[in-house]
Amino acid sequence: MKKQLDRVTEPGQSLPMQTLDETRRKELADRLNQPLAVGGRTVSTRLWLAPLAGLGNAAYRQVLGEYGGCGLTFTEMCGAKSVPTENPRVSSVFRWSEGELPHLVCQVAGATPEEMIPAARRVQECGFFGFDINMGCSVSGIVKKNAGAGLLRDPDAALRVVEAVRRTISIPLFIKFRTGWSPDIEPAAKLAKQFENAGADCLVFHPRVAPDKRTRPPVRHHIKAIVDAVSIPVFGNGDVITDRDCLEMLETTGCAGVSVGRMAIAQPWLFREWTSDYAPPADRFQDYALRLADALDQHFDPVRALKRFKLFTIYFAANFTFGHALQSRFLGAKSMDDIRNVARNHVHPGMQMVKRPNMNMYNI
Repeated sequence: MKKQLDRVTEPGQSLPMQTLDETRRKELADRLNQPLAVGGRTVSTRLWLAPLAGLGNAAYRQVLGEYGGCGLTFTEMCGAKSVPTENPRVSSVFRWSEGELPHLVCQVAGATPEEMIPAARRVQECGFFGFDINMGCSVSGIVKKNAGAGLLRDPDAALRVVEAVRRTISIPLFIKFRTGWSPDIEPAAKLAKQFENAGADCLVFHPRVAPDKRTRPPVRHHIKAIVDAVSIPVFGNGDVITDRDCLEMLETTGCAGVSVGRMAIAQPWLFREWTSDYAPPADRFQDYALRLADALDQHFDPVRALKRFKLFTIYFAANFTFGHALQSRFLGAKSMDDIRNVARNHVHPGMQMVKRPNMNMYNI
């Protein structure tokens, strides 16, 4: 039976990441809890999980679901060529639980209509809420295939992919994209309008140029340029760390909602925290690490489970002042039982936390 997380903060318990006062927190929750229509379907909240390669797997999403508050979740990036024949019981990325499908979007990377059409058809047949075209990944192996952010180098090719997918499916169509390969926002705004005309139902925009590996801050006002260019919902993404960041993004850009990535891995309860009066308990970090370890064991073989947990430790450890030492203990684990022992013995209430995650660890 799924464990529920209904505990509240003890009186006087410190929440170092909470930066808004009570009035502004309520304002944020009111904004995020407005239902949103996307492609003829309704999403309950406007705070979503960003697709995260290697991290947003079925096990993590299971734990995230126990906290609540997240309107839509996204799969890890799936390859268009693999999806049509992928076996969800074997695949490490094209995998889900049946209960997720009403609020789960499948993100797919591909370069041509010929690649994307069979993938889109398979995703719709499986019952996903929607289909997301990845035009944001700038990993060299993806870009060299003209997929991910590589498509932004050829807007005509990008539009052909969108048009082909739209003709193939009736479920909501999402596009995750970046500014492009130059810092000028005008081409991205023009392309956003073309995406809308081609049938996209929602855009998730990350305001960084494709080559930027998060070495510079996102250009947040560029989100407003995309919002102003289209009439479909635009979600902002990029360096949303605190509730203040979230509210400021909504207020300054006019975006319909916010997509949270790395911070969702560091503190998955933020979705419930920002959409309600929930406050996490003192043992939240140990509890989270143990829950995730159990979920990874449930969904993956021991080797994959251990590898996936170690990817997660970068973000988890970034919460703490002495995070490097904690991460080293996790990385030294030889089994999932070792992982649990580290969590039980070295993660506890009262650990010194940073006000914002250590970006030297966090920027990967």
